[in-house]
Parts: sequence; structure tokens; C-alpha cells
Amino acid sequence: MKLDSIRLRLVAMGAAAVLGSLAVAAIGLDYLFERHVRRLAIVELSSDLDQLTAGLTQTENGLALVRPPSDGRYRQPLSGRYWQIDTPQGPLTSRSLWDATIAMPEDAPRDGHPHEHLLPGPDGDLLLVLERTVFAPSRFGPEGVRILVALRNGQLETAAHAFVRDLAPYLGLLCLFLTVAGWLQVHVGLRPLSDVGGRIAAIRSGTAARLGDRFPAEVRPLAAEVDALIEAREAETNRARSRAGDLAHGLKTPLQALIGEADGLRASGAGAEADGIEEIAAAMRRHVDRELARARIAASAPTAVSSPTTVIARLMSVIRRTEDGARLDWIIDADPHIRTRIDGDDLTEALGALLENAARHAATRVSVLVLRDGLIAEIRIEDDGPGIPEARLDDLTRRGTRLDMAGPGTGLGLAIAREIAEAAGGGIHLANRHPGLRVILSVPISNLTAS
Repeated sequence: MKLDSIRLRLVAMGAAAVLGSLAVAAIGLDYLFERHVRRLAIVELSSDLDQLTAGLTQTENGLALVRPPSDGRYRQPLSGRYWQIDTPQGPLTSRSLWDATIAMPEDAPRDGHPHEHLLPGPDGDLLLVLERTVFAPSRFGPEGVRILVALRNGQLETAAHAFVRDLAPYLGLLCLFLTVAGWLQVHVGLRPLSDVGGRIAAIRSGTAARLGDRFPAEVRPLAAEVDALIEAREAETNRARSRAGDLAHGLKTPLQALIGEADGLRASGAGAEADGIEEIAAAMRRHVDRELARARIAASAPTAVSSPTTVIARLMSVIRRTEDGARLDWIIDADPHIRTRIDGDDLTEALGALLENAARHAATRVSVLVLRDGLIAEIRIEDDGPGIPEARLDDLTRRGTRLDMAGPGTGLGLAIAREIAEAAGGGIHLANRHPGLRVILSVPISNLTAS
């Protein structure tokens, strides 16, 4: 994927969004799990606080704890779990506090409900403290007692962070899964645009005529606009062809009149003047034919299609009636299933010039073979005439060299035939045979149906 592709942008943005979302989720899970662990710790500390309250009793020597909590951590020095009871005779502490005490704030609540604090512990760590002040004059005396249990707060944070660390590989897998899913979503979502590009390429290559409407609803208006543009271009092509025909008719008639005037001058004895007029008129006519053919080629539609077999049959019905065509043996071998990506009138122009040239120079026989070579259709025209001098043949096959070998009145000639073939994506190749000349007109194959 290219850096400037829509697909890469969408995938990159989706991956960034997934990564950011999972990072935020990890932070949120860390916070929520820490709160959950804290609530569980408060529940556990509250249970221990109730045990301390229930186990405290008045003795002859003052208050004493007869039933301490059973958790062994209260007996392990500096374990992080502590309890303390502030009595008028002095504090009672868990063995885990060793010789230290927890300094409680002076504003002791007197409502009897547990209260939470974050206070420094004996080893400098913060403690989560749950404390309660109990007033029971008959049992604890008139001043009451202050009971607290504590847990090292860092243990809660460590548990929460450990949870996130354990969760990290699964978040990574989830990130990978969501990124791949996003890529698949983008790939499937943008596939219609690739299909549009493929259909346009098919139209350019002549294998399709329109985009059609077999697209999702979001892409269908684009396809309809492209098809409308193609239709408008074909309509303009037809108008261009009509204008070319009108121009040909408008120019050739005056030129023919000039030739008639030249015949009149020759009859009156002005032969030199008549030859000059005829030469100029013939040159003008060749230029008109060449430019009109180029105009038609430029206006050709990319979806044009024709059948070489049909074109050859139509041309042979005319050539066989000419003087040159009637004296020859014509051998036609054409595959009727081949369709070429070229307008039928343009193919008629090109093949007409080549067949007329072969008929004029052949001795006894002309063969026409139409075959398929991959994606190219080859139309081979071979005659048994004298051929072309090798030096001249090199000139004729060089690009940009004038190829019009025909005399006046023979139509477009090889030059226009080559231009027609090259405009369609093919070309012309000439080679001497012994005897005769072989001309190969190549044009691309079309998968469309010829009209």
C-alpha cells in the first residue's frame, strides 16, 4: 500500500484508535480494579474490626483483648497488617506493630461508624486504616475506646498493577485482532472502488462497454456519471464522424471540378497547365484524405468493436469486381469468432488500402489470413508480386517515414492504414517473401460483441 492511499490512511487511523482505546481501557481497568481491591480490603478490615470489638472486655487490670483476629499476619512483625486499640490505660497493639504505634488524627469521630484514613505506618509506607470509636460505659468506661485495623496501601496498588500486567498480553492480542478486523473492514469497504478501477481499465482495453450498476448504493451514482460521460463521448464521436464526412464531401467535389477544368485545358491544347492543375489537385486530395482519416481516428471510441471476417467479406465483394481483383485467385482463411477493438469503418479503411495495394501488385494470387496471437489479432495479407526493394522496405518500416506507396485515387494508402492500426493499439509490419510481400496488420482483441 502506498503512503498516499486511502486504505493505508484508514488502517493507520483505525490502528491508532484501537491502540489509544486499549491504552485508556488499561488505565481505567487499573483504576477500577484498584477500587475493587480496596473495597474488598475494607470488607475484610471491617470484619477484623468487628472481631476486635467483640473480643474486647473489661478486666480487673483494665481493658483486654481476649479474642484477637485469627489472621496470622497480625502476629508477624511489620507484615503490613496491624490493629490497635486506644484505651484510657494506653494502646493495645498487634504483635505485627512490634514496638510502634499508629498516630491517629485528633478529630476522632464519635458516631460509632467505621471511618477510612490514609496514614503513615511503622515502616514509612502509607496504611489504609479503618477505625471506629465505641462508647459503652458499662463495658469500656465513660470515655470509650478507639479501635483501628490497618493494611499497607501499597499492597493494594501492587495487586492492581499486577492485574494490568497479567492483562497486557490479552490486550495486545485484542489490539492485533481489532487492527486486522479493521483492515478487513477497510479492504471490503473499499473493494467497490477497486472494482470501478478494474471496470474502467476494461473499458479502456475494449473488454467492456460500460461500468454498469452492479455496485453498492454509495458507488452507483459515480458509475452512472461515468457511463453518462462515455455515452456523451460516443455521441460526440458520431458527430465528429458526420462532420468529417460532410467536410470530405464539401472538399472533394471542388477538387473533382478542378480536375475537370484541367481536362478542358488539355483538350484546348494547354497540356502543361492541365498537368500542373491535376498535380496540385491530386496533392490537395491526398492531404484532405489524410487529415480526415486522422480526425476520424482521434474520435474513435475506446469501446469500438468489429469483426475482421465481416469487414474482409464486405471488401472482397467490391474488390473482386475491379479489374485487378477479378484476375487474381483470392484465398481467405479468417476465424469468424475473432473480434477486434477497432471501429468497423476504420478497419475497412485500413484493410481496403492494403487489399487494393496487394491486388495492384500481385501476379496471380493473394492470401488473407486472420488469426489470434494471445490478445492480438493478426490479419496477414500476402501476394506473389515483385515485393519491395530491401532499402525501401527499411524506410517504410521506420516510424515517422511517409508510407503512402499508392498512386493518385487509391485512397489512404499504407500511411493512413498504419495510423489507424497504431491508434487502435496495434501496428503494421512489412516483410518481403520470395516472391511477393507480406503485410501484417495487428489490432487488439476485443471481448465485446460486434454490432
